[in-house]
Amino acid sequence: MKKLITIILLLLSANVFSQNIDLKKIADQITDEGKYLYRLEITAWHGTDIFTKSFKEKERIGGYFSYIDNGTAKCLFFSRSANPKVIGVVSFGDIKIVETATIDFKERDFKEDEKQLFTIRQKALAEIQEDSVLFKTYSNTNFNLIPYIRNGEKRVYVLTAPKVTGVMLFGNDYLLTFDEQNNVKEKKEIHRNLIPIDFDGGKDAVVSVHSHAPETGDFITPTDICTLMLYAQYAGWDTHIVLSDNYVSIWDCDTETLTLETRADYDKTK
Repeated sequence: MKKLITIILLLLSANVFSQNIDLKKIADQITDEGKYLYRLEITAWHGTDIFTKSFKEKERIGGYFSYIDNGTAKCLFFSRSANPKVIGVVSFGDIKIVETATIDFKERDFKEDEKQLFTIRQKALAEIQEDSVLFKTYSNTNFNLIPYIRNGEKRVYVLTAPKVTGVMLFGNDYLLTFDEQNNVKEKKEIHRNLIPIDFDGGKDAVVSVHSHAPETGDFITPTDICTLMLYAQYAGWDTHIVLSDNYVSIWDCDTETLTLETRADYDKTK
């Protein structure tokens, strides 16, 4: 009888706890992180296209990363040398209007904030190269590294990007966090697997779905949102849904807004 009472109390406590979860706040936090990652990644997309078309000594390019400088999106390129230097920066007045981009080809040393981003990017790259067990590779894909210093956090997100058209890749993504001295504190998988979803320029269904295993978490991830903002327009999707055991995440691709609800409430409508 005591065991039965204990189980009932635990179930009631779990129910009260679930009701106290602020799903709107969680949705806002995930959306903010996802949109920030998207802004960095779309800056890198456009920045690399613009810079590589104009820079004549392509063999000197050692790599690149994007960042936000006082509200301005920038993509920085550094040299392939023992002591890398900045060899160019593409800046965007409005990232949605590529024509606003300007290029600075002046070779110079890294500024302090740029040096921090460069350092954690290179340390993340070294981790990828040394730990093939955690960081899995797939054919027709490459890793995109997104160094990120924001709100006191130092992170590098690693996304798996397709080398072919007509497919959107979710998963096989990673997060590395760093301390104040730029040492790796933690490295982890965000999704355990790679989830490819083929599309055909709007000829497929306008609603797409993928599922999260418990270890990935209850909700859509910021990397999922970044991926959707990069590719959904080409797929012609209106909505993308992420299902987990406990919750359902509904991303509106047109309005770029996220709604979270319990799996129980979602299943009632189906």
